[in-house]
Amino acid sequence: MRTVALAGNPNCGKTTLFNRLTGQSQHVGNWAGVTVERREGRIEAAGERAVLVDLPGIYSLAAYTLEERVAREFLLGGQADAAVNILDGTSLERGLYLTLQLCELGTPMAVAVGMMDEVRAAGGGVDAARMEKLLGVPVVPVAARKGERVEELAAAALGRARVPPPPRYGEPLDGAIAEAARAVEGAVREPGRLRFYAAGLLEDPDAFKDRLRLTARQRWELRRIRASLERETGEDAASLIAGARYRLIERILREAVKTPPRPAGGTLTDRIDGAVLHRKLAFPIFLAAMAGMFGVCFGGPGLALKGWMERLLAGLSAGLSGWLPALGVSPPVSDLLVGGVLGGVGSVLTFLPQVALIFLCLTLLEECGYLSRAAFLMDLPLRRLGLTGKSFIPMLMGFGCTTPAVMAARTLGGERDRRLTILLTPYLPCSARFPIYALFAGVFFPRRQGLAVAALYLAGIAAMAAVGWFLRKGPYRGREAPFLMEFPPYRAPSLRNVLRNTGEKCGDFLRKAGTLIFAMSVLIWLLQHVDGGLRFTADPAASLFAQAGGALAPLFSPLGFGFREAAVALLAGLVSKEAVVSTLGVSLAGEGPLAGALAARFSPLSAAAFLVFCALYAPCVSALATMRRELHSTWRALAAALLQTAVAYAAALAVFQLGTLAQNLVGLL
Repeated sequence: MRTVALAGNPNCGKTTLFNRLTGQSQHVGNWAGVTVERREGRIEAAGERAVLVDLPGIYSLAAYTLEERVAREFLLGGQADAAVNILDGTSLERGLYLTLQLCELGTPMAVAVGMMDEVRAAGGGVDAARMEKLLGVPVVPVAARKGERVEELAAAALGRARVPPPPRYGEPLDGAIAEAARAVEGAVREPGRLRFYAAGLLEDPDAFKDRLRLTARQRWELRRIRASLERETGEDAASLIAGARYRLIERILREAVKTPPRPAGGTLTDRIDGAVLHRKLAFPIFLAAMAGMFGVCFGGPGLALKGWMERLLAGLSAGLSGWLPALGVSPPVSDLLVGGVLGGVGSVLTFLPQVALIFLCLTLLEECGYLSRAAFLMDLPLRRLGLTGKSFIPMLMGFGCTTPAVMAARTLGGERDRRLTILLTPYLPCSARFPIYALFAGVFFPRRQGLAVAALYLAGIAAMAAVGWFLRKGPYRGREAPFLMEFPPYRAPSLRNVLRNTGEKCGDFLRKAGTLIFAMSVLIWLLQHVDGGLRFTADPAASLFAQAGGALAPLFSPLGFGFREAAVALLAGLVSKEAVVSTLGVSLAGEGPLAGALAARFSPLSAAAFLVFCALYAPCVSALATMRRELHSTWRALAAALLQTAVAYAAALAVFQLGTLAQNLVGLL
């Protein structure tokens, strides 16, 4: 089956187009050797079928970033039979630079001019026939959000894609490129890509050192050609090539694009940014947006949905408790299914509606274009930690899940910024910790649930700031990187995209509940019913669970929760943070409803200390494994986990001991 690559800039509508072209036939994985996400799906048109591969969003094929290297290696490796280049119709000048580079590759291609609904609404237009003549490849204007002409694009990609003629930049540049092509001809196996390699080597002599084995004579000849070109033009070769491309882009825009008139009062995006980025209004708006998100997730809507899910699971548990014995299921198996599986998995599924609301809010902020502005606003505070605003987006993802947040840090330019972001992101409470917060806040602080949860999130941020300051002044002292970020225009979120993205993230949560949490629930139940001799026991005190908890419990006595069930729940939390709730649900199942059992074991003060410890201690093994891979060091990942656990222990100790001291002083008064 043929393979078609989908290439384009970040924020150009590439993901929306990919979803439209492939529908539900998608597979998400990683590129070989790295953890940059790889998405592929199947497309079909006019009886032809192909695999569509969504390349990482890139601005050029210069290979300065990991995403650019992944995209370039895929295209140069001959894995793509054709390519579709998606352009943002509202910002063609930026996107056409990549288009011209793709034209030099010698791969059959078609061009999609996206977001045409916005272009027309602004009074602009694109002469597709003229642009097609100038580029030499099929050009299809599309509006992927509405599905406009998407099928026509699929037909063009599978049936009409053709090798474009190489762009011509005029003399003396074309002559120098031709001379460089002759110089390296023997080292290039693909004759159709000879001009691409020649231009790239003139821009950067080390551009293809991993792909081309150039002789000393060829390298000398390239240096001579480059030096001759720079003497003749009085300009650096890389700047000369970039300038020639932009002059060709200006011609394409002049002949094939109708530029919309600029509104007298500025565009809608300009007017919104006037308030969102206002010197005095920016941070109040930012805080209001964050408060609104927390209010929806942890306030009335979230609590109402959580209550509905609790009633559903309680009814299911009661039904199974009656049906299983009636069907002849033995008591141990019945107890495993009801108390172990449903008690563990169900205690996590109770919070699915609120987790879904978190993902929904984050997706809405991303879709409407506000997230990049939030990153800009957070640049100054993050500078205090030695980071830039670019770290805000991976860190914000950390509120959803630490694992992809750590992976997202690879988009940062400098190694120092990347490592600092990876080390600090786990201090931000991920959504997997939220079930713990919601459970304990509902039991011990019912009138101030939102405030209690917000305080835990602030505790995580404060701990991150403190550790960041320490790392910045110590091991990671260094020069701060400059901050440059593109602001996409504001757009009304696409309901289709919002629901799809939220559904995918909730699906990941459910898969974890259905696999890892299920396995943990069964394991905890078995540990509760097997003794040291691996014999089944009806005495909970003789179980392996009780023995392990008993060994760990003294460590937590100074924190106010020195009993084995809490200790083993925290140990299970290293596998998955949701497992803390499921483990407590299984281990305390014999003491009645979980809320009542917790109220009998914890005081409000010890519950607060437990929450602080859960908010700050080491992330799950999945996140730790990702940290080890991204940091390229096992000891760095383990040291980070130990430091985080030590911070959690110290914070929880301070909460309980200072709280106890305050209570005693109040009692004396």
